[in-house]
Amino acid sequence: MVLFQTRREFLKTSIFGLLSFPALSFSWNYGTKKNTSSLAKVALVCTNDRKFGVKKSISLLGINPIKGKRIMIKPNFNTADPTPASTHNDTLSQLVIELKRMGAKEIIVGERSGPPDTKKVMEKKGIFDLAKDLKFKVINFEELEENEWIHFNPPGNHWENGFYIPKIAMQVDEIVSTCCLKTHQYGGVFTMSLKLSVGMTPKKLMRELHTSPHMRKMIAEINLAYKPCLIVLDGIEAFVDGGPSFGKKEQTNVFLAGIDRVAIDAVGLAVLKEVGSNEDIMGKKIFEQEQIARAVELGLGINSPDKIEIIAEDEESRNYAKKLYKILKEG
Repeated sequence: MVLFQTRREFLKTSIFGLLSFPALSFSWNYGTKKNTSSLAKVALVCTNDRKFGVKKSISLLGINPIKGKRIMIKPNFNTADPTPASTHNDTLSQLVIELKRMGAKEIIVGERSGPPDTKKVMEKKGIFDLAKDLKFKVINFEELEENEWIHFNPPGNHWENGFYIPKIAMQVDEIVSTCCLKTHQYGGVFTMSLKLSVGMTPKKLMRELHTSPHMRKMIAEINLAYKPCLIVLDGIEAFVDGGPSFGKKEQTNVFLAGIDRVAIDAVGLAVLKEVGSNEDIMGKKIFEQEQIARAVELGLGINSPDKIEIIAEDEESRNYAKKLYKILKEG
């Protein structure tokens, strides 16, 4: 089985044939000696140090899909509110540093905020100054012209007329996602790697998304348009209720990294369950969450918790991984 596809190959299978394409097949291997080559690996690091969390979680994966590539980072700049409302600048900075160390040819940070104006959000967060210091390019999706978007309307999707993705997302070699750990009180239930895709669509589609009874399915469907080569989740702090911009905050002190969006979100949900969250999280099994269930239907990732391998190196992280494994198994 090929675990990594080029983005063009993935796009072709996603849009034109994915609904008939079999779900990826993995097997659980945490704490065993089975073959690990086909597992959905999620690196886990217990830490309250963002720079260390980024560096260590990526290192644990033991992959480098970055070398010689033109990379676009998709952060969470929904608003400029403090983390976990938005990507912490320390996380973004260290991610840029790590991608350069891994040999990235060019790095672009692309985002669309909402409801606030994207440029104002970026200014408030100091992203333009950060870009000058670390020498990366910033693209504000809200400023793109009509011809700079690509229309997607895959079979069976719940959008009225499909959705749009920035053309730059198809032009770069790879996309790296960096997300937060939080609940979402306006219908999404949770915001992690799958829901990060909403910031890849134009603001004009948000009314349709937020008034649809199929919101969570539509969130998953946006992910058909692209496949990140790396996902880094900053879970040092989490919203366990409320969100996405404000809510009840808990210190969760964890970083996750992987390539499978379903696996990352499943482990993230296990973290929320472990610390204690709202009824939408605690009262439903992880793989019954509508974002996850629809993503599984579309073949976007693994289809059960026993198909995840948690990679943890130090004793604290290994012990925490065992707790999360139990939660994942129980749902």
